[in-house]
Amino acid sequence: MSGPIIVDSVAALRAQIREWRQTGLRVAMVPTMGALHDGHISLVRTALERAERCLVSIFVNPAQFAPTEDLDKYPRQLARDLDRLREAGAHLAFTPTVAEMYPAGFATKISVGGPSSGLETDFRPAFFDGVATVVTKLFLQAAPDCAVFGEKDYQQLCVVRQLCRDLNLPVEIIDAPTVRDSHGLAMSSRNAYLSEAELDVARKLNAVLRQTAAELASGANETSSTSAATDALVRAGFRKVDYVAAREAVTLAPWRRDRDGRLLAAVWLGTTRLIDNVEIPRA
Repeated sequence: MSGPIIVDSVAALRAQIREWRQTGLRVAMVPTMGALHDGHISLVRTALERAERCLVSIFVNPAQFAPTEDLDKYPRQLARDLDRLREAGAHLAFTPTVAEMYPAGFATKISVGGPSSGLETDFRPAFFDGVATVVTKLFLQAAPDCAVFGEKDYQQLCVVRQLCRDLNLPVEIIDAPTVRDSHGLAMSSRNAYLSEAELDVARKLNAVLRQTAAELASGANETSSTSAATDALVRAGFRKVDYVAAREAVTLAPWRRDRDGRLLAAVWLGTTRLIDNVEIPRA
């Protein structure tokens, strides 16, 4: 099987999309920052189920990293990523440079309220402005019919949905379930930073969240349950817990028992920050 077409300019991207459009093909997009793992490949497979052509962007977006975060050490492995996209059957890889995405004099920022408030924003204030800005640019550059985002980055998924609703962006947002290893650990590019001992600890995160979500669904007090979950994670070996929080599934407003809920968490193992989330079943 031949590999995907590789383009690194907006002009070349639009030319290829235009060619597909002229033959009536539906286009699905999977935005990524590279370092592709099985979770990303599951998004590609979902995209291929929903459209005749799959476009994957690979761009480590500096706008969503704070000065203290891991932009420079974020894993970059383009050759391996392209091999994985070839195996998965993706049709096009868009691999722009920072200068292509943010040329000299770039001065515009997209800011989304609503579901971006709290949780990640409490610890990474510029993160969702960076996400919203780059996603808006990618959608305007590629004009896909649909785009696939994973539930692992659940708050991001909600923010992108809000972005498309508010700005009338004609892109259908498709969510795909979190891919996990055999121990329940959510696939993440940052898992590559973890030692074997740290991986053993990391695999306890989802178990604690699932137990806490079940307790909440059974009527347990939210404050007591999330506090107990925080304590359990620290005892399990996590260095720090940024949050364990119950939220409404769509708006990410404070959770109400008569609404679909989501339990979200962010934790630290050494210098690596991990996030995860689970559904809170309705009672």
